[in-house]
Amino acid sequence: MGGKDLWSHGAGPAGCRDAGAPGGLLDLLHASAVVVDGQGRIVLWSPEAEELFGYAAEEALGASVDELLAAPEDVEHAHERFGRIHAGESFAGVFPARCKDGSTRLVEYRKGRLHDPDGRVLGLALAADEGTVRRVEGDLALSELLIDQSPVGLAVFDTDLRWMRINRALTTANGVTEHEVRGRRLEDTLPELDTTAIESAMRQVLRTGEPILDQRTVGRTPLDPDHDHAWSESYYRIEDQRGHPLGVAVSVVDVTERHLAATEIAAAHRHLATLTEASSGIGSTLDLQQTVRELAAAVVPRFADLATVDVLDSVVIGQRSLVPYSGGDHGGFRTLAVAAARPDGSDGTAELPDGLTGSGSSPLLCRSVREAAPVLMPRVDDGALREIARDEQAAEALRGAGVRSVLAAPLLARGSVLGVLTLYRTADTRPFDSRDLQIVCELVGRAAVSVDNALLYGRERETALTLQHSLLPQQPPDQPDGLEIAVGYRPAGSGTEVGGDWYDVLALNDGRVALVVGDVMGSGIRAAAIMGQLRTTTRALARLDLPPAELLGHLDETAAELSESFATCVYAVCDPKRGTCVLSSAGHLPPVLVQSGQGARLLTLPPAAPLGVGGVPFGTLETKLPEGSLLALYTDGLVESRHDAIDVGIEALSRALERATGSTGGPAATGSLQDICDMLLDTLDQSSGDDTALLLARLGPPGGAE
Repeated sequence: MGGKDLWSHGAGPAGCRDAGAPGGLLDLLHASAVVVDGQGRIVLWSPEAEELFGYAAEEALGASVDELLAAPEDVEHAHERFGRIHAGESFAGVFPARCKDGSTRLVEYRKGRLHDPDGRVLGLALAADEGTVRRVEGDLALSELLIDQSPVGLAVFDTDLRWMRINRALTTANGVTEHEVRGRRLEDTLPELDTTAIESAMRQVLRTGEPILDQRTVGRTPLDPDHDHAWSESYYRIEDQRGHPLGVAVSVVDVTERHLAATEIAAAHRHLATLTEASSGIGSTLDLQQTVRELAAAVVPRFADLATVDVLDSVVIGQRSLVPYSGGDHGGFRTLAVAAARPDGSDGTAELPDGLTGSGSSPLLCRSVREAAPVLMPRVDDGALREIARDEQAAEALRGAGVRSVLAAPLLARGSVLGVLTLYRTADTRPFDSRDLQIVCELVGRAAVSVDNALLYGRERETALTLQHSLLPQQPPDQPDGLEIAVGYRPAGSGTEVGGDWYDVLALNDGRVALVVGDVMGSGIRAAAIMGQLRTTTRALARLDLPPAELLGHLDETAAELSESFATCVYAVCDPKRGTCVLSSAGHLPPVLVQSGQGARLLTLPPAAPLGVGGVPFGTLETKLPEGSLLALYTDGLVESRHDAIDVGIEALSRALERATGSTGGPAATGSLQDICDMLLDTLDQSSGDDTALLLARLGPPGGAE
């Protein structure tokens, strides 16, 4: 132990311990001391000798040591040995000592010569029970054997946390010898380890006496300075018989393989969580532009400082191929999304560098598409930017952004290459590596399906819109005297499929006009096609001049034959000459009638099932249309909302019609009836994502004033 430990336990200037200090190994041996004079008589008898032999000091002092302790047959031999000591010899051995109780005890002894102040020769004998000595020797030998041959690294530190012992396994693992570390601190011998944490654990064990088990340390040793290793360490306090701390024992097990396996598992979990989090926001709609923006936002700043999404021109216009691109006839790329991290690295998009948007191609994009494989460029110098950028302006933009590392990953979906996601890192961020490549490729694989779905939907939606527009009337027919008509149609939002709403205005006999508004349940091309069939059937039936209820009955039979297709419809026949209107409804929303001075009210038509249910009769309502009154027919897309009930939307439509017509005393809106129709389509909440049809009919004076 160090001097600090010695002095802390009561050693005086001469290095002697006080009576209460622990005796260490001597306490274990219970060693006794006996001093004899030149005649072999006892002049000093220690308390341990009294305990060992059973004679009190007053019994032993002055007695002949040979006669007191030796058996009668050994007295002569004892005299001879004492004479040899007097002559200057020292020797050791085991002899059978006679105890006070008459028993004989084997005693291990050491004898030597002393001199008193007058120069007289004295004999000193140190003795201990032979069995005790053998037991302590065995314990020590066993401890040495276990320590040296243990496959577990073992070390002992004193109370100053300096090396005292280190076994063969630990010297081999660390690449240092016991000679190199003994008496030194941990930070001086293994500086690549977290010595602060290790010594903190040892101090805690010294202070509390409680062991610390399986503390992990990761670091490097002189044996393998280029690679990290992991160890499991356990700390125990070493105490003497009286519980005084002598130091700390440490057992060390190399758990590098287990640590690496756990690290890989944790990395895989983080990998999966990152992918899940990043991909969760991609594909929220079926709009191509929105989808690629979501992809760019998912990777910035999580994986990159800057990102671009370029889609092949041929894919955008619908000429996708089932084989990877292998030539120069793709027509270039279109940059559909760019995202850049803020300078502080926080979420959000900074001001985008000029020159990164547009169309064209670059060797990097062409290579990724041609090989249908990612391209990783961990280090990019200024000259390589020309191969990465599509033109000098784009190269200057990347140069200004400080790009130093690039990763391009193709968007592959259903056997086709759709485009390329290109990620950039600046000088302030670590370069891309193989792990980044793996994560980004998995993310792009998921995102590419969403991009492909948006492309497919866009083409289907464009086809459905074209079909729907071709089936709807381009403009109302010539209007009879006294009736002004306005129509409007708005397709669904870009993120939702096309619906089957339609309207029609049909000229009948005697100056009457049929007004039709309907809505096919469902969406897409199928709904548009069914809408076209129902509209055509309605026009054919209208030529027969059938009453509204009878016409809806025949239309119901037609809808029932169209593969379980259902539609709502309102059919109204207006007679400007008589100022009347006859209406029938097939499960449609109630028309709104606005009259001067009376405001807007809903027309309550006889209830009926939608078209296609079959076998349900339809009723009729006849109402007056005074001069200046306005009739509004509409589909649910105009009044439905994600946030409110449909009644709220109908009420909002009624109030908007009152304000526009001035029917409640306020000023009427300026402009034509078509202006009012457009205003309603522009201002009413149409957040349901459904398409909308609106038809307005206003009765004027005979002769066709406005």
